[in-house]
Amino acid sequence: MAKLVTLFGNPLTLEGKELKVGERAPEFVVVNKNLKEVKLSDFKGKVKLISVTPSLDTPVCDLQARTFNEKASQLSEDVVVLNISMDLPFAIERFCTSAGIDKIEVLSDHREASFGLNYGVLIRELRLLARSVFILDKEDVVRYIEIVPEITNHPNYDKALEEVKKLI
Repeated sequence: MAKLVTLFGNPLTLEGKELKVGERAPEFVVVNKNLKEVKLSDFKGKVKLISVTPSLDTPVCDLQARTFNEKASQLSEDVVVLNISMDLPFAIERFCTSAGIDKIEVLSDHREASFGLNYGVLIRELRLLARSVFILDKEDVVRYIEIVPEITNHPNYDKALEEVKKLI
């Protein structure tokens, strides 16, 4: 049975492998705002907080990226915060510039959906990523997962940051 999330109460299907806490995080290939490929392995030896948003052009996603950008400046150098969405790199660049996003890596999974499929958060019906947060330790072991059941709701920012601090 496929995992479901909802959008305004309407069920949506998540595709890809369902990850569990304690598993090794799978590799993924996304692109940054300059169309350069970025992989999980590029952040070897760092704690990774991966904030996943459906689209930065929506108020909740905008606030999610801004919140983690603000909190990132208070975290150790051992932590990298990534925001991954299906937004095109050009839209990401425009968003980061207008929103002053400069402490987190904002990345696009639009090419291959490799993050969405490998982390089990690709929404079949929309080809967007489900709002979620993944925290990986320095050895790329999954230590925390939150897939927000209703994608118009916010993730639990405090819980995610608390989990990151346990790994520093």
